[in-house]
Amino acid sequence: MFHSFFPQPRLFFTSLVVWTLICIAIWYTVGVHAGTALGFAPLPEGQEPPIDLRFFLTPDNLWFYIYFVACTVIFGLFWQIKAKDHPWKNWSIWGSALIIFSTYFGVQVYVAINNWRRPFGDLLQNALSGKGGIVPWDFYNLLFIFWQIAFLSIFVSIATDFFVSHYVFRWRTAMNDFYMSRWEKVRHIEGASQRVQEDTMRFANILEGLGVSLINSVMTLIAFLPILLSLSSYVTEIPIIGAIPHSLFWLALFWSIFGTALLAFVGLKLPGLQFRNQRVEAAYRKELVYGEDHAERADPITVKELFANVRRNYFRMYFHYTYFNLARYFYLQADAQFVTFMLIPTIVAGKITFGIYQQIATAFGQVSNSFQYLVNSWTTVIELLSIHKRLKAFEAAIEGLDLPSADQRYLETQEGVRVPVEED
Repeated sequence: MFHSFFPQPRLFFTSLVVWTLICIAIWYTVGVHAGTALGFAPLPEGQEPPIDLRFFLTPDNLWFYIYFVACTVIFGLFWQIKAKDHPWKNWSIWGSALIIFSTYFGVQVYVAINNWRRPFGDLLQNALSGKGGIVPWDFYNLLFIFWQIAFLSIFVSIATDFFVSHYVFRWRTAMNDFYMSRWEKVRHIEGASQRVQEDTMRFANILEGLGVSLINSVMTLIAFLPILLSLSSYVTEIPIIGAIPHSLFWLALFWSIFGTALLAFVGLKLPGLQFRNQRVEAAYRKELVYGEDHAERADPITVKELFANVRRNYFRMYFHYTYFNLARYFYLQADAQFVTFMLIPTIVAGKITFGIYQQIATAFGQVSNSFQYLVNSWTTVIELLSIHKRLKAFEAAIEGLDLPSADQRYLETQEGVRVPVEED
């Protein structure tokens, strides 16, 4: 799944994590000061960033782009030389870097929109309260600025989606080529054709959404955490607890960890059931396919037994998904009101304007959703885990290892029916 597309994936991803941490450490220790020395000084403290397209061209943003490209080139050239014989190195190395940067730039668009919310919210509040001196052009001007940012966002999103689609299909091509080059080793595995065709397709499709969402969550945290920490200065008190430093950050962290732990606990059985569902469906489908060419196959008794396995597993999934969805929807409904509930003492005290409230709600929502990556993607993660289990059987057969225990539970004969043994 990975070494077909990435060079030495274990070492590649380990080095990527280590290099990323080094680059982050350098950025927050000497990187910002180096940018100031080179003429890329950040905005003075207390000065609001531009709310139009100039936001993307501020000196500190330009310096970050330069720093990101420099770090990427160093890492990419190292692996370009180390993996010079890998056929997919250009897509896996430089393609991944481009996706990360475009995702970060997309998050910057959300930051720009969040900066725009304060003046628009305050202008709306003043107009509704009857404050004088406000003319229609004040609103038209702010809406025109929003449209500029929105059009940029649309362009970046479309370009990123287009490239990611090609990137993921290249990954699927690499897996397909790798498995087919070793077909003789894996053809005896249950559902081998399905794994090569359908599972690699589903693996690629899920990664297209899930992988980009993960990168987006990380980039959102990098971009919005400083904003959330800054906005915490407006929150004087939170219910029950009282006043604490950086309250919005700690609330987002606590609430997200709680939701992730809750859904991970109640959804513990779901990956195994999804995995088994693929197996019983494959066994049923395969027997029907045999029955098209051989009269002695797909007899009523065998078909009834195979379909009974399908029905039994679906009924189990329905039961377990019921209480999983109950917990999930209760949490998401509470999540929609959580930040407003926590801001009630601050709102009643009149410490913030409507524009600041919008900024806090947006920034908190962005950070909270990033921390809640598993909450929002749990059902998709479950499906990906089940596909991963199936493709691991290929890896074991190719490497000459024992098949995973789930594959060994299948009773196989040269001419008989493959009937899955009942699992706990």
